[in-house]
Amino acid sequence: MKFRPCIDLHQGKVKQIVGGSLSDDSQGLVENFVSEKDAAYYAELFKKDGLTGGHVIMLGPGNENEARRALLAYPGGLQVGGGITPANAASYLEVGASHVIVTSYIFQDGDLNYRNLEQMVSVTGRDRLVLDLSCRWRDGVYYVVTDRWQTFTHFAVTQANLTELAGYCAEFLIHGVDVEGKRQGILGDLVTVLGNWSPIPTTYAGGARSLADLELVNHLGQAKIDLTIGSALDIFGGTLAYRDVLKFKY
Repeated sequence: MKFRPCIDLHQGKVKQIVGGSLSDDSQGLVENFVSEKDAAYYAELFKKDGLTGGHVIMLGPGNENEARRALLAYPGGLQVGGGITPANAASYLEVGASHVIVTSYIFQDGDLNYRNLEQMVSVTGRDRLVLDLSCRWRDGVYYVVTDRWQTFTHFAVTQANLTELAGYCAEFLIHGVDVEGKRQGILGDLVTVLGNWSPIPTTYAGGARSLADLELVNHLGQAKIDLTIGSALDIFGGTLAYRDVLKFKY
């Protein structure tokens, strides 16, 4: 297990928001933090501290330039996601992304679109593709959600589905959307099944608020599931010291 950093971009600014409050018109959006610093500042910080495998997420349009600045500041050190398609994926890899992260493009009408998935793999290669399977709980099952995490797909997070998709990508990124940005603690049941089922490197994000949550993810995920912390960190307006996370021994 390792800590993976994040840079979330909304309307061209680095922000931490409550994930479930995202919508097309931004009405009802809950912002935990809006930074006065740009994305490149955080990319340079993560580079200096030797953190790898973090991600830059573009939450809606108007974030492309900031994302590219972050990738240029830390070539090969960050993944990028949000609106990624076969038409633009290569350009982000060329500017410095280690991987591209894809969700909505590979799901259509609630189902996994294998043709789109294969098109994406043909552009990026399996080894530079991350599938974002961020999910919400409904009727006793975690289902992948798309379109700024507002639309439920029919695709459940199951062992069979994770095993099948692992053949198309290098990693999974999975936000527990129901707690994303709320600093209420992790979804322990989700981390547990990911630790049991995922056959490839997987990063969990959502709800982490303390060093105890790092310990819990390490335990429940059997030391195989990496963790992203956003809103809780002091560099993003929270109370959990970023420097303490860096020193945490897994």
